[in-house]
Amino acid sequence: MRSTASHPFRRRHYHSAAQLWRDLRQLAALRPQPHATVSPALRERLMLVVTAVNQCRYCAAFHARAAQLSGLAPDEIALLLGGDLQHAPAAELPMLVYAHGWAAADGASDLSRYAQLVAIYGSDQAAGIALVLRAIRIGNLLGNTGDYLLFRISGGRLGRHAGANEHNWHADTHIASAGRSTASD
Repeated sequence: MRSTASHPFRRRHYHSAAQLWRDLRQLAALRPQPHATVSPALRERLMLVVTAVNQCRYCAAFHARAAQLSGLAPDEIALLLGGDLQHAPAAELPMLVYAHGWAAADGASDLSRYAQLVAIYGSDQAAGIALVLRAIRIGNLLGNTGDYLLFRISGGRLGRHAGANEHNWHADTHIASAGRSTASD
């Protein structure tokens, strides 16, 4: 078996069941709170932004298709998966920037930034955003944990490549095939 030490697994993943359990408890705590329903297009933008940071190839492919079904253009999807927020709708930009920072901080809430989110969108909408972010983080880390296990079992041959190039390739391929299937409908 080839050593994985020279080719480390670089994507964020769960290191223990306790970490997963903590995220699940936090998600469960958010569910009963009053929260506004997040529109499908906004939900997918938020999920794509977090997925771009966490680099989960499975979530990138799934949510690229879900985003397209929610009305997002393939170009916008590719930009969001590439980490480009400049072309996002102006009204949603503060929450997308918050989502990016939250994901980059490994899901840690910055209370002052969350307070800004509440000030801009209200507490119910901010709670809905928090629920979406926590849910996609769990999905991202579970997908990456699966890849980490493949990486370890295969001696580093499988599961490693989901950096920006691979996850964008998966998303672009999925978007292109989704465009062909909808064009023929």
